[in-house]
Amino acid sequence: MRAIYRGVRKVTPATILAFRAGARPGDPPEECRYWSARGAVERGVASRVRGSVGDIVDALDGLLRGVVRREMIADVPLGAFLSGGIDSSTIVALMQAQSSQRVRTFTIGFREERYNEANYANAVAEELGTDHTELYVGPAELLAVVPRMPDIYDEPFGDSSQVPTALLSELTRQHVTVSLSGDGGDEVFGGYDHYRRARRLWRVLGGLAVPLRRGLAGAAGSVPDFRLGALSGDRVRNWAAVLRAETAQEMYRELMSNCREPETFVNHPTELETVFTDPGQWAESAQLVERMILLDLMSFLPDDILVKVDRATMAASLESRAPFLDHEIVEFAWRVPLGLKIRNGDGKWLLRQLLYRYVPRPLVDRPKMGFAVPLDSWLTGPLREWASDLLAPAKLKREGFLNAAVITDTWQRQRRGSHRGSALLWAVLMFQAWLDAQARGR
Repeated sequence: MRAIYRGVRKVTPATILAFRAGARPGDPPEECRYWSARGAVERGVASRVRGSVGDIVDALDGLLRGVVRREMIADVPLGAFLSGGIDSSTIVALMQAQSSQRVRTFTIGFREERYNEANYANAVAEELGTDHTELYVGPAELLAVVPRMPDIYDEPFGDSSQVPTALLSELTRQHVTVSLSGDGGDEVFGGYDHYRRARRLWRVLGGLAVPLRRGLAGAAGSVPDFRLGALSGDRVRNWAAVLRAETAQEMYRELMSNCREPETFVNHPTELETVFTDPGQWAESAQLVERMILLDLMSFLPDDILVKVDRATMAASLESRAPFLDHEIVEFAWRVPLGLKIRNGDGKWLLRQLLYRYVPRPLVDRPKMGFAVPLDSWLTGPLREWASDLLAPAKLKREGFLNAAVITDTWQRQRRGSHRGSALLWAVLMFQAWLDAQARGR
């Protein structure tokens, strides 16, 4: 796995480095892989779990209870992140069911109701009887933590949910030293909405001849400023990128990309090989959705979710543990038929059946929110001055990494209320903030 620093690379997941006695100076250590996600997938697909739904839920309940019980072993104060969603609620429910004391739980809230899950977390905490603490993020908290992102993450990291994750980690560390989380539940049990959207989309696109799709993509992508009803030129060009995909994996990659035309924003770009571009890393499975879940398990999870949580918690001197990523849980989940993970339009269907045993259905059956943040209002509000300094055209031109004209235009549209580029701008801002930190020598 690559790093931004020249001559440095990361150890790949489920791998250790072995330094052999007698090795010559300069000899690289041996990389030893002790577990493989692809192997777990292929073994699971070939050996599906059998039995009634009740039997399978019982098996998951017992297995996950055991994993959570092991993860709760600590000689320091222990707690858990609680968003009120299915994943964290399941972990907390199993913790509280096996604890003689009230479990300490922690959540972050936003004043913007559209993004706020704190009320759901509070309701779950009351139902389970945890000792709950919450923090609402305001301008003061933002301005205190955002400039510290380069120090916390060490390299540019463009997921804006890193901000509440850092604040949540600091809040939690004020009370406990170890915290369990629901990370991995979506990737292991098929929870993301985009799995279902991608499957529906490919059912349409996959039936069209490739030349026809390319023709449609060319027509859409050539329009310089297209507007039709609620559609914008950006959205049409995004659809053009999806139409150009020749395989379902390519389509999924386009759907998951923050920037589908990086050559527009980055000077002299080079596409590096990833799991998306290397079919040799994909597992054999006839199920499109299972292939997408595996791609997330091998890319989005280790490169985004786990980086976000691990570095935020370590910066706060907090240890985070993710029971859903225990190898026994991952291996069991891949033995479960896809129809028990995604059913009737609901992701994580099997996990829901388990959670119903501990939490009333009305607290479980609600739309998925994810850990989204009110980035648009942040950038045009309390973070506007900070962002403007980092995106100054003269600064961008002097550094030479990014296309100053395109970035400036995107930033101006953002300030005028066009919010389609906020995720991309955040990635640019994190790169700029990291460059500044390097120039200061940290």
